[in-house]
Amino acid sequence: MKKKYRRQPRNTDYSAYLHPRWWSTWAGIIVMWCVAQLPIRFQWWLGKRVGLLAWRFAGRRRHIAEVNIRLCFPEFNQSQQAALVRNTFIANGIGLIELGIAWFRNPARLTGITEVHGKEHLDTALAEGKGVLLLGGHYSTLDLGGSLITEYIEADVMQRDHNNPLMNAIMTRARERRYETVLSARDLRGLFRSLRNNRTVWYAADQDYGRKDIVFAPFFGIPTGTITATSRIAARSKCKVVPFSHFRRDDKPGYDIYFHPPLEPFPSGDDLQDATLINQILEREIRRAPDQYLWMHRRFKTRPDKDDPGFYGDK
Repeated sequence: MKKKYRRQPRNTDYSAYLHPRWWSTWAGIIVMWCVAQLPIRFQWWLGKRVGLLAWRFAGRRRHIAEVNIRLCFPEFNQSQQAALVRNTFIANGIGLIELGIAWFRNPARLTGITEVHGKEHLDTALAEGKGVLLLGGHYSTLDLGGSLITEYIEADVMQRDHNNPLMNAIMTRARERRYETVLSARDLRGLFRSLRNNRTVWYAADQDYGRKDIVFAPFFGIPTGTITATSRIAARSKCKVVPFSHFRRDDKPGYDIYFHPPLEPFPSGDDLQDATLINQILEREIRRAPDQYLWMHRRFKTRPDKDDPGFYGDK
């Protein structure tokens, strides 16, 4: 079924999803909408329970997170690594609940508990007139953080479409209310058009997309398949690349958004050097709140040696 989903073009017309085959998805969406209306403290409490359930029963994802955290934090002892795995599931469980706010509520209601740091770096980059690639990462506040930044800046976004067409329609329409343009991850023509118009485009390059167009740059000291598209986009468009991150506060409900100085020099003409710089910045930001990163992703799946059995027991 997933392969069949992937072959279908993006369709955001809800009338296309009235068949009973979509009723279970609609039921889940209704639950998300209802939860989104609850006070944020209760949403965080519920997200924690969701995360703990996943930590207990999603054995495959827990194994991936355990491997990643063991590789990236060898300075932690075994109990510290185990605690970080558990807290990662909690943080991502809260992030799952926060999808409802991002999709079904106006994030403006959270501006009173949100602080933006370093926006002057983005303003300076935009003043160059070549557009900005806003270099993000897969933090647990992914959707909500992205929605929150549109309260302070105008932006477009690139997204990998959801395998479920109805969920993709919900996600896309929700993002279209927040962003000027929602681009497919493969729509490079649309990306360059946005940059030519001096737009800010949200972009993430921190997942394992296979062996095509990558270099193996260090990430937490591990040679990691890192796409070179960021360098090629910057070279062709002459845009600025501005890293940014967003985190949920631990002590009380609230969020922090960070914009950082543009990457310089970038691109350098050396793909490995560029990828190393990107990974260094991402690693630095992850260390602010290591539990709020998507450690359940097989970030080290592609190895330099094709015959390497890998870290996750896939072969």
